[in-house]
Amino acid sequence: MVLVACVLASSMAFIDATALPVALPRLRADLGAGLASVQWVLNGYMLALASLTLIGGALADVYGKARILAVGCVLFGLASAACALAPSSAWLIAARVVQGAAAAIVTPASLALIGATYPRAERNRAIGVWAAASALTTAGGPVVGGWLTEIMGWPSVFWINPPLALVAVGALVAFAPNDVRIQRRFDVIGAAILASALGALAWALSQVGPSEAQGGADAPVRTGTPLAIAAGLGIVGLAVYVFWEFRSEHPMTPPRLFENRAFLGLNVATLMIYTGISIMFFLLPFDLIDRRALSSTNAGLVFLPFTLGVGLLSSVLGGLADKIGARTMLVTGPAGAALAYVWMALGQKESLMIDVIIPMALLGLSFAVLVAPLTASVMSSVDQMTEGLASGINNATSRIAQLIGVALAAGVASFDSGYELGLVIAAAISIGGALTAAITPTQDATF
Repeated sequence: MVLVACVLASSMAFIDATALPVALPRLRADLGAGLASVQWVLNGYMLALASLTLIGGALADVYGKARILAVGCVLFGLASAACALAPSSAWLIAARVVQGAAAAIVTPASLALIGATYPRAERNRAIGVWAAASALTTAGGPVVGGWLTEIMGWPSVFWINPPLALVAVGALVAFAPNDVRIQRRFDVIGAAILASALGALAWALSQVGPSEAQGGADAPVRTGTPLAIAAGLGIVGLAVYVFWEFRSEHPMTPPRLFENRAFLGLNVATLMIYTGISIMFFLLPFDLIDRRALSSTNAGLVFLPFTLGVGLLSSVLGGLADKIGARTMLVTGPAGAALAYVWMALGQKESLMIDVIIPMALLGLSFAVLVAPLTASVMSSVDQMTEGLASGINNATSRIAQLIGVALAAGVASFDSGYELGLVIAAAISIGGALTAAITPTQDATF
C-alpha cells in the first residue's frame, strides 16, 4: 500500500507534465493568451520543479518522508484545482508555479519513502515498479490529455489530480511506517540563486523570435538590451550558484560530484537529450491541431506510438544493457531520437502516417533503449551512500532541460518555418547528447 501511494503521488507530477502540452492550443484559444504566456504555463511549473527538487529531498529527511509526501500531495491537489478554475493566464501561471513546487516535494519524497520502507533485498524491485508506472503515466499523458481536452475541455486535465492525491494521502496515513528523521540545513540561498538564474534564462530564450504584438512572423526579431541583460544575468547567476556551492557548508550539489567525470558527463548528456524531446513535445501539438486540423483527441493519439514504445519496451531493453554494455545504448538512443526529429521536420507538409506517426514510433523505441541504461549509469557512477543525492540531481537536470527546451521552442516557433527549425535544433542537441555519452567514462564509479 505504501508503494501504491508512492506510485500515485509521483504519477500526478509525471502525467501532468506530458498531458498538458496537447491541451495548449485549446487553452490558448479559451484564455486569449499569447504564445509567451502559454510557454510560461509550462515553464512556471518546470522552473519551480527544477529549482526546488533537491530541497524537497532535504525536507523529507528532516521532517519525515511520509509526512512530507502527504503534504506535497495535498498541495499538488489544491494547486491542480486552482489551475482548473483559472479565469486568466496569469492565474493559471501562478497556480502552475505552486503545482511545480509541490511536485518538487512529491517526486524525491516518494522515492525516499520506498527506500525507507523496503529492505535492501526488495528495494530495487520496488523502485522498478515505481519507475515502470512513472514511465507509463509520463508516456500516456498526451493521449489522456488529448482525450480529456476534446471531451470536457482543458480544465479536465487538472481535475485528474485531486482524487489521486486524496487516495495517496489516505494510504499514507493508514499504512506508512514511522519516519526516521535526520538533521540537515537547507541551502536556501543556493535555491534562490538557482531559481533566479533559470528564470532569467527562460525569459531571455522566450524572447527570441519575432514579436506577436508587432505582426507575428513578419515582424522584426526581438533583440536589444533587455534580452541581453536577462541572458547575462542568467549566465552570471549560474556562475554565482556554482561559486556559492563551493563555499556553502550545506550545498545542494556538493562540489565533489563535479570531480566525478562519469557523473558530470552523464548529466550533461541528460540535459541535452531531454532538451531535445521537450522542444518536440511543445511544437508538435500546435502543428497537429493548428495546421493539420486534428482534434485534441486525435492529436493525443499521435503520441501513442511513443507511449507504447517507452511504456512497454523500457524494462525489456533495459536488461539488454547488461549484455552489450550501457555505452552502446546511450549513443544509439539519442541518435535514433535525432533521426526521428529530422524525419518529422522534412515531412512537415507530407503524410501524417509516414512523416509523423512512424517517426514517433522510432522516437519511442529510441527512448526505450535509452532511459533505463541512462538511469542505471548515473546511479553506478557514484558510491552507494550518494545514490539518493545523485538521483535527485539527475532528476533536477532533466527538469532544467525541459525548462530550456520549452523556452527555446517558444522562441523559434514564432519564426516562419519555426516547426522545422525547432526540430532540427532538437536533432542537433540530441546528437550532442549521443557524442557526450560516447566520450563519458561510464565505469568511473568512485571518487
